[in-house]
Amino acid sequence: MSTADVRGRLLVATPAIEGGLFYRSVVYMIDHDVEGAVGVIVNRPLDSGVEDVLPEWGEAVNAPGCLFNGGPVSADAALAVGVIGTASLVPSGWRPTSGRVGLVDLTGPVPPRGTLRGLRVFAGYAGWGPGQLEEELDEGSWVVVDAEECDLLSSTPERLWSAVLRRQDDDLRLWSTYPEDPTFN
Repeated sequence: MSTADVRGRLLVATPAIEGGLFYRSVVYMIDHDVEGAVGVIVNRPLDSGVEDVLPEWGEAVNAPGCLFNGGPVSADAALAVGVIGTASLVPSGWRPTSGRVGLVDLTGPVPPRGTLRGLRVFAGYAGWGPGQLEEELDEGSWVVVDAEECDLLSSTPERLWSAVLRRQDDDLRLWSTYPEDPTFN
């Protein structure tokens, strides 16, 4: 798989990942090249509201209005991913990743209403060194699927793992009903 095949897509954890932060996770891939890969886990909401950490950004995020655990790297730093409404209204400091999805500069001004269709703020991110993600893909820890804008903005992120798998056209959709504990099957 080339690095261009992963950027702007989703990594979906397979049942091979049996525990920890990446168990049943869905990761939006921000970047991937020969130096490594960066993404954010889009289905791990935290108890903290965005307004508790970044008060001026609280009203800019969509429901649920909480921070998300983006991954284990730099968990004390915030990263924002947004979906623009139209290509003609791009917020200041916007860095596109794929289509209408991109990074939003949290050190800049809050974008005016209507500029963003949705916004999520992540504490930390998921990172892989050179060749590390390719190894995990080869060993079957992840599958790569197309991302939809609604994945990044889901109001029910706890259901995202199953929902993303269920919409696949192949046998991956069977995993959407994989039991939490296969020994009870």
